Amino acid sequence: MQDLHTLIETSVSQLGYELVDLEISNRGKLLRVFIDKQNPVNNKDSVNIDDCVLVSNQLGNLLAVENDIDYDRLEVSSAGIDRVLKKEADFVRFIGERATVKLRVAMELPQSAGTEKVIRKNFLGVIRGFSAGVLSLECDGELYAITFSNIDKARLNPEF
Repeated sequence: MQDLHTLIETSVSQLGYELVDLEISNRGKLLRVFIDKQNPVNNKDSVNIDDCVLVSNQLGNLLAVENDIDYDRLEVSSAGIDRVLKKEADFVRFIGERATVKLRVAMELPQSAGTEKVIRKNFLGVIRGFSAGVLSLECDGELYAITFSNIDKARLNPEF
C-alpha cells in the first residue's frame, strides 16, 4: 500500500497537483484518488473536471505499466471544500479556516475551580496555528493545543 501511495503521489505531484487522500475499497478493486492544486492562486482556485481527467489518464497509463497493481476501476476527484487534513502542511496551509478535529485519545480540558472535569474528543473550531507538531485550534472562545500525533481525523468545515 505504501509503495502504491508513493507511486501515485509522485506521479500526481509531477503534474502540479497534491495527493490529498487515497482510498482502496471493494477488496482492492477500486482506487479513489483525491487531489488538490499544489499552488492555488486563491481559495477559489480549485480542481475542475479537466484536472481530474488529466490525472486520471496519467495514472491509468502509469498503473497499466505497473503489472503488480491489480485494480478494476480508478476514480479521480477533487478533495472538495470539506477536504481532509492529513499532513502537518495541511494545517499550516489552512490557518484561519474552520475545521472539525477528532482525537485518538480524549483530552482533559482546563476547568475553573469547583467545576466538574471535562473530557473532550471532538472539536469544531478555527485553525490558529501549527508549530512544532502542535495544532492551535480556537474552539468556543478557548485556544486548545492539540498534538499532531493525537489527531485521528480532521477535515475542513467551511461556513456558508
